[in-house]
Amino acid sequence: MQRLFLAFAAGGLFGSGLFLSGMTDTAKVQGWLDVFGNWDPTLAFVMGGAIIPMAIAWAFTKGRKPLAGGSFPAPPEPKLGRNLILGSVLFGVGWGLAGLCPGPAVASLTYGGWPHWVFFVAMIAGMAFAPSFRATMDRAIPAE
Repeated sequence: MQRLFLAFAAGGLFGSGLFLSGMTDTAKVQGWLDVFGNWDPTLAFVMGGAIIPMAIAWAFTKGRKPLAGGSFPAPPEPKLGRNLILGSVLFGVGWGLAGLCPGPAVASLTYGGWPHWVFFVAMIAGMAFAPSFRATMDRAIPAE
């Protein structure tokens, strides 16, 4: 029960942060990506505000266990490969077209209206389809 409560509190805090930072505002996100038009650099502060605390958290969790049990996820490997590049391109194209990524899509479901629900359903379908697509791609062209 403690884990569920902590997960709910962390999710609520994360969603609130996304809302307050403007990450759920599709126009603001698209303004950030419009580097040749009316570029809005304010989301750089959001990214810096996410990367810096996460780097500190990775350093702080080294050799520790979470209070609610389990284990902390391992830091990501700094390896640039086909899957990372392809995933990054697909993420960027989807983010640019819709102005949403997974966290803000979930955070904005209650007030975003039907376009946000369409994005959410498409995102879930893509997540369900991705493993079979990746397996097919790995059979055709091994990743390394």
